[in-house]
Amino acid sequence: MKILMAASEMVPYARTGDFADEMLFLANHICAAGNEVSIVLPFYRGIREEKSHKAKRTKIKFSVPVGPAKLPADIFEARTTGGVRVLFVSREEFFDRSGLYGSEDRDYQDNSARFIFFTKCVLELARRLSPDVVHVHGWQTALLPVFAKDQGIPIPTVLSPHSLEFQGNFWSHDFGLTNLPGGYFSDHGLEFYGSMNCLKGGILFADSVVLPGSRYVAEMQTPAFGCGLENVLREQRDKLEGIPDGLKESGLTEFSPGRRPRAREELLAAVGLAPGGRVFLADASATRDAGVGLLLEILDRLPAEDIRVLLLGPVAESDRTALGVALRRHAGRFANAESVDQRLLGTALAGSDFLILPGPVEPGGELLMLALRAGIVPIAASCGGLRQLIQDFDPVTGEGNGFVFHKASAGALRDAINRAARMPDISPLAQAARSADHSWAACATRHIGLFRMLADRV
Repeated sequence: MKILMAASEMVPYARTGDFADEMLFLANHICAAGNEVSIVLPFYRGIREEKSHKAKRTKIKFSVPVGPAKLPADIFEARTTGGVRVLFVSREEFFDRSGLYGSEDRDYQDNSARFIFFTKCVLELARRLSPDVVHVHGWQTALLPVFAKDQGIPIPTVLSPHSLEFQGNFWSHDFGLTNLPGGYFSDHGLEFYGSMNCLKGGILFADSVVLPGSRYVAEMQTPAFGCGLENVLREQRDKLEGIPDGLKESGLTEFSPGRRPRAREELLAAVGLAPGGRVFLADASATRDAGVGLLLEILDRLPAEDIRVLLLGPVAESDRTALGVALRRHAGRFANAESVDQRLLGTALAGSDFLILPGPVEPGGELLMLALRAGIVPIAASCGGLRQLIQDFDPVTGEGNGFVFHKASAGALRDAINRAARMPDISPLAQAARSADHSWAACATRHIGLFRMLADRV
C-alpha cells in the first residue's frame, strides 16, 4: 500500500515528548511490512540547521490559500534509517522559529494559521502522490479530513488524536483562515462553544479515528476522560478503532522465565520483604477510584505465609493513614515503593508472579502490558475495553490469562486474589500472558488492516 502520514513532530527531526517517538516506531514498522510510507513534517529551524538530517530541496512547489492570502511552500526531502520518506513543508514565516509550538511557556499566537497552512500543504501533497490512505496525527493536522471532504478528494482519511487534552481550540475569527464554507462552523462542524476546534472537526469528518486501545475507546466517551469531546466521540463511535500502541523498545520488554526465582530473591531483599511465597505486585499509580483502599482493607484476610505484596507508586492522600497502618501491621509481607526507577521496575517485573490492579486501570496501562510481556498473571477489576488485554481464566477450558473481578468491593478483590493464590501451577497463564504481542510491529499490522479496509471501500 501507499500511505501518506502527517504529524507536527517525529524523531530524530523534532521532539517534545513520546508522541515523536511513537511516530517513528509506527512509520518504520508499517514501512518494514512492505508498504510505501511517506510522512510530512514542518521544516522547523532545528531541522534545517542540523546537517546530519540531509534534507534536500525538491522540485515540488505550490501555493495554498490561507484566508485571503495565497501562500507558497517549498518542499524538502529526507529518508529515515528505516526507509520512510520524509517530506518537509518549508515556510520561514511560520517555521523558522526557536520552538515548535511556542516559546517561554506561551503558544505562538498564529498557531492556527501555521498549522492550517501546513495541513493544506499535506492535502496538496496527497493530490500529487495519490496515496491509498492519508493518516494524520494530532490536532495540528486534524483539519485535513475536513478539507478533503469539502474538496471531494476520494482518499480515505484516518485521524489519530494521540491526546484529547490538546484540541487546537482557536477563536472563531480564525475560521476564516480555513476558506471553508460558513456551514462548517456549526454544531455539526468545527464550532465548539463559540470557538473553532480542529480536533472536533477531524473526528467528525475522518473516515476512521484511531485511539490507542479499546480501553481508550470506552473511556474517552465518558466525561472523566473525554476532555469535553465525549459527546462527539459517542456520536462517532462506529468509526472509533482501538489499536494499542506498542511498548517502548527497551530492555524492559524481554524477560527470561528461568530467571524468575533469582530475580524474586533480589526483589524481596531490595524492598524489605521476607523470603518465601509468591510475589504480588500492586499498581497504585495507574489506577483510580477506591482501588488501593480496597487492597489495604483486605491485607488482614489474605494467607500471610503464601503472599508477598509490593505496592508500586504513590497513593492518594486519603489512603496515607491506612497505608501507614498496613506497613506496620504487615511488615515483611507488604511494602510500598513510592519511587520506582528503571532498575527496581526491571527487577519487579522479572521476579513477580501476579500483578494486582485493584481499581479500573487507566487507559494507557503501560505497566500492565509490560507485566504481560514478562509473564506476570494479572488480577484486575473489570472495566470497559479490558478484554483486549485480559481474559478471565476458565478452569474448565483452561483458557484465559488472568483473574477478573466484576464488583468493586473488598470481598470481590479478596476472592480474586485467593483464587489466584490457590492455583498450584500458574505457568499456563504466564505463557498465555507472554504470548500476547504488544510490539510496534503488531500495532503496525493492525493499522495496515484498517488502511486496507478503508481503501477497499473507495
